[in-house]
Amino acid sequence: MGMVLSGKDGVQEWNKDIGFRVLKVDTSNMADIYYTPDELQQGNLSFYENNIKPDRTHEDLLFQVMLDWGVDLTLPIRKETVRGKTVFLVDENAILACFDDAINEDLLKELTKFQPLRAVFRDSGYISDSVKINAEQIFRQMSPGTEVKSL
Repeated sequence: MGMVLSGKDGVQEWNKDIGFRVLKVDTSNMADIYYTPDELQQGNLSFYENNIKPDRTHEDLLFQVMLDWGVDLTLPIRKETVRGKTVFLVDENAILACFDDAINEDLLKELTKFQPLRAVFRDSGYISDSVKINAEQIFRQMSPGTEVKSL
């Protein structure tokens, strides 16, 4: 089950403490993708690359991750820009989340400086398969206490 942030001011108000956070229950952020091997055709592969529903925001994904990990939804969330990418920090280092595209190794190395307990990225957000494969290793070397997850 996904969560959606509601509010007339939108994302620009993320770093402003207004005293409360309004959430509503919604359907899952993940697309329903069911197929049998004989239905899978080469031309359809790009459809399966992104398993997240197209209308979901980065904030929707962040709250899903917080729920999945059992993290308190009332914890402070800070939004930063690192190397041109939007990065969310929940309770400073409880969760670091970046759902942007074109995640590369330089960005990953810079994000390890936050020493988060958990780091999460979109599965399709990595610039290449090799970066995706190396992400966990980069964190293991530079921030050994970080658990890395992809959506």
